[in-house]
Formats: sequence, structure tokens, C-alpha cells
Amino acid sequence: MAKIPKPKNSLLFYYGLAILILAIFNWLGKPYLEEEKVKTVDYSTFMEMTEQKSIERIEMDENHIIFKGTDGQKYQTGPMMDPMLVERLKTSGIPFAAEIRETPSFIMSLIVNWILPIIIFFALGQYMSRRMFGGGGGPGNMFSFGKSNAKVFDPSTATIRFSDVAGEDEAKENLSEIVDYLHNPNKYTSIGASMPKGVLLVGPPGTGKTMLAKAVAGEASVPFFSIAGSEFVEMFVGMGASKVRDLFKQAKEKAPCIVFIDEVDAIGQKRHGTVMGNDEREQTLNQLLTEMDGFGGNSGVIILAATNRPDSLDPALLRPGRFDRRVPVELPDLEGREEILKVHAKKIKLTADVDFHTIARMAAGASGAELANIINEGALRAVRSNRSEVCQADLEESVEVVIAGYQKKHRILSDKEKRTVAYHEIGHALVAARQSGSAPVQKITIIPRTSGALGYTMQVEEKDKYLLSREDLENKIATLTGGRAAEDVAFGVITTGAANDIEQATKLARSMISRYGMSDEFGMVALETVTNQYLGGDTTLACSAATQEAIDRQVIALVKKQYETAKGILLENRDALNRLSDYLYEKETITGEEFMQILNQFPADDTPAEKEAVTIEPSEATGEPDDSETIYL
Repeated sequence: MAKIPKPKNSLLFYYGLAILILAIFNWLGKPYLEEEKVKTVDYSTFMEMTEQKSIERIEMDENHIIFKGTDGQKYQTGPMMDPMLVERLKTSGIPFAAEIRETPSFIMSLIVNWILPIIIFFALGQYMSRRMFGGGGGPGNMFSFGKSNAKVFDPSTATIRFSDVAGEDEAKENLSEIVDYLHNPNKYTSIGASMPKGVLLVGPPGTGKTMLAKAVAGEASVPFFSIAGSEFVEMFVGMGASKVRDLFKQAKEKAPCIVFIDEVDAIGQKRHGTVMGNDEREQTLNQLLTEMDGFGGNSGVIILAATNRPDSLDPALLRPGRFDRRVPVELPDLEGREEILKVHAKKIKLTADVDFHTIARMAAGASGAELANIINEGALRAVRSNRSEVCQADLEESVEVVIAGYQKKHRILSDKEKRTVAYHEIGHALVAARQSGSAPVQKITIIPRTSGALGYTMQVEEKDKYLLSREDLENKIATLTGGRAAEDVAFGVITTGAANDIEQATKLARSMISRYGMSDEFGMVALETVTNQYLGGDTTLACSAATQEAIDRQVIALVKKQYETAKGILLENRDALNRLSDYLYEKETITGEEFMQILNQFPADDTPAEKEAVTIEPSEATGEPDDSETIYL
């Protein structure tokens, strides 16, 4: 068992140090504070003031003659061998006396100089403990440092079950085994099996890791301890380790039980062995490792932990015997999104026309938390429209609200800007429609959004795609460049509206070359590594400067090639581009069906055949999407 070092600086040490400073202050500083300001003069001045009778009173002792002038100033001088002093003072009529220094009683001195300052100091310490450590009120709290402040949930009050969690069937299957073990341990011990000591839930934010832990507690009907990893990290060295010991002590007393540590990466980060490392964090981690798999054992205590940074955790924490099982809680697929929407929709009133499958397709890539927000935004929109039920249009609009923000009704574009945005968005849609394998267009709009977007082209896949070919990725890049290409073809100028398109196209092209092995020059070589895959997926190049230069050249060439491809498609379909842009300029928002009805009037080579007038009724759907930079769902 790893020996945990004793805290270097305990709380008693700080209290003792403060009391010592207080004692030194009393000894050295207090006499100076108590003394009044006294002006020192020579004896001749004293005699002169006596003759002038400008002295009110005189006090003498062996070492000083202290007298107060009629001006209110207090003076002092040293005694002289003056046998006639008393006679002169009697003659002048000035009151004088030997100084009598009253000595306070021992008890009063003890109270004023020691007990009262100590009481004040401890009261201040109590206040500071509440501010620094979040301690609750009540007597004895000043001695509660190092106590775990985990929330303990009684099994009878648990309200979340597995039926309340949708879209994570594999995770629920893994965790249901834990529940079964807590209910029927003999079923497993009879065959010699033992349950994992720890289960680590990993996945992007908002996918339901914490909710899954609550569902396990609700299904298991056992005590449930919940604490965040950051609550272990304290200012004083050793406090975090003490909290870990206290948490496991309480858990063992209530075994069988579940301990849930949210955001465990706050205390479980890799130890680098640097001298300047956080000693408190390392001690806390060491204590957690010992408690999870030490000589003492923790029979009947199952640890659940959640994190979205599994790559940052210490290897000793992840080994079998501590966290034996890792349960991925990923973003839901199409079927999972549909089930999640249905779960959250149980608490609102819906019209009969609501199609969750369509909403789930539109919300591709959304997490469980975002899907819950979509349902809530749909309900809020129905309330704003003074309706008692949520309809399909409410939910479609809420998808766009969650992704791109609300419609910005007060932003008025000039006629030239509005027409430019219309060509930009139709450029995206037209390039996508003329390429094989591209997702069909769902909606196009040029109504600005609060996210800063001036227009929006929504493409929705019929089914989730998990593998993309080189052709698929090149088509995506061409579609992304279609907006800028349409501006160039129609007006011969380019604008800043393609900023997001350029960023996405460049990122995709770089990934093809440095991560996906789709470069003829480099082949199947990984030149880039991904860090924090659940938190944005930042990448780091792992190659020489010369190779980086070669990658940059290939990225530029790839994006430029697909831009020329998009431009060629638009030139071949110039009449369709003009007609669709005019229609979008007039209607501001059109559906994918409207777009395809007009496009189908133009053959693929754009020859002038059968271009009769087309009358299309506007869609009843009122959702308006987002940016002049295209957003794809």
C-alpha cells in the first residue's frame, strides 16, 4: 500500500503561528500603542514654565518628570539634583504628586491581552473556513476540515430510472449488470465472478453521463454518494486526501453503495513528476488510488466516475482493479436521437402531426442536452404564439434556434447584400444537388440569425453515415466552396460571407491529408494527432517543418481544385442559379422541395429547354436557419 505522506502544514500549525505572532505583538507593540504622545524638553524649559505658571499638573517618578502645559500638550524631562524643586512648586501653586501606576489585575490582563484576541482569532478562522471550504453553519464547523462534503442520496428519493434515459442502449446494458450485482451478489460470487470496482463513463459534454449515474442509483436502490472532482482540491496540503479517506469511510459504513465522482479528471490527471507540480493534487490522487485498490479493500462500494478528458487521466487510475470498465457515452445516432426526443416530449403537449424522425434527422450531431433544449425551445415558441400545443413547425424552428440562434428581425440588409447572400446560399445548394452522394437540401434561408449568420443552407442525410470515401469528402469541400464560387460567377466579386466555409473546407482538406491517409504523396502516414477528442478535437502536427510545408501546399491545391469544380458546376447551371437566387431573394426562405422543383426544370447541362413558368406555394414551415457561412447538420 502506498504510504500517504503526512500533511506538511496542518491547520493547527497555522493557528499556532498566528497565536505566536499575537504574543510578540502584545509584548513589543502594545506599550507603544498605549502611550500618549509626550514631548521631551530640557530641565531649563521645565523651570521656565514653572516660573510662568503655564503648567497645570506635575507627576514625578524616579526617572521622569511628566507635566501637562496649559496648552494641553504633555511634556517630560529628566530629574535633576534640585533640592529646592519642591519649595518652588509649592510657591507657584502648581499641583504635583508622585506618579501612581495602577497595575491591572492578573485576570483582567489575561482576558484583555490573551483570551479576547484568541476568541476573535478563532471567530475569524470560522468565518474564513466557511468562505474557503464551503463549510456549513453550526457549532464545530471549524474542526470539520478534511471532512467529505459529498451529497448522500437516499434510495427512496431517487426519481430517475433507466427508462428515463434514451439513446444510450449499450451504456445502459453495461450499467444494468452493476445494478443486478447489487441486487443479487450470490448470482455472481457462486461462479467466482466479481463486479468491477470502478466504472468510468467517458463521452462528450451533454451526452448524459451524470444522468446515467443517477439512473444506476435509482435502479439499484442503494445509498448514492455524489461529489465533483474539484471539491477534493483544497488550499491546504493534505485536505484533499483527508476528504477522500472520509468519503470512503462513510461509503464503507453504508455498503453496498455507489460513489459517483463527476469530472474525475480534476484530481486524476497524469503525474508528471515535476518539482513545481501541485503537491496537494498529487496527494489526493495517491489517496484515491490507495482507497480504490489498497490492502484494506472497499468491498460493497462501487465507484462510478465521469469525464470528457480520458486521455488526461493517470494510467494508474485506469488500470484493472481500479477502473476496470470504460463505458463510452457517445453522441446518439438517428434512432437514439428520436428516442431521446420522445422521452423529453412526454412532459409537453404535442399536436398529432409531430414527426420525431424528421426532427432527429435535422438535429444530426446533437447531444442529449441539446435535444432536450430543442423540445423546450419548441414549447416556448408555442407559448409565444399563444397556442396550447407544440406543432411540427415549432420543433423544426427550435432545431435552428439551438444551432444558429433566433431570427434577427431588426437587421435589415441592403438590396445588394440581400441578393449576394441569396446567390451565396443557392451556390451551396446547387453544387450539392449536382454532385452524386451529397445530402439532399432540406431548407435555404437568407434571414439573419442572432449568431451573426446572414443565411443558412441545411442539408440532411437520410441515414447516419459512419464512413466517408475520398469522393464524399471532396464533394463536401466543393459544396463548402460553392457559396464563394456563386458570388464570383454572378458578380465577379467576392465577400467576407465565406469565412466559415473557408475554415471548414481547409480543416477538412487538412484532415484528408494528415489524418485520413488520402494523400498520394504521403500515403498511409499519420502526420497529425488529435487531443481532447470530446472537447473540440484539437490537433497537433507530428512532423518536420519541411513536411508541414508540403502539407500546406497540398491543402491549398486540394481546396483550389474543388473550388474550380464548384465554379464549373455553377457556370454549367447559370440559368438555374439565377432563377433560384431570384426566387430565394423574393421568398427569403424556401424548402428543399421547392428548390428541387425549380431545379428539375433545368437539365443538368442547362440547355434552354422547357423553361416554362413555375408556380410554387411557399412552405407552411416557418423555421428560418442560419449563416452566410453554411452550417451543415
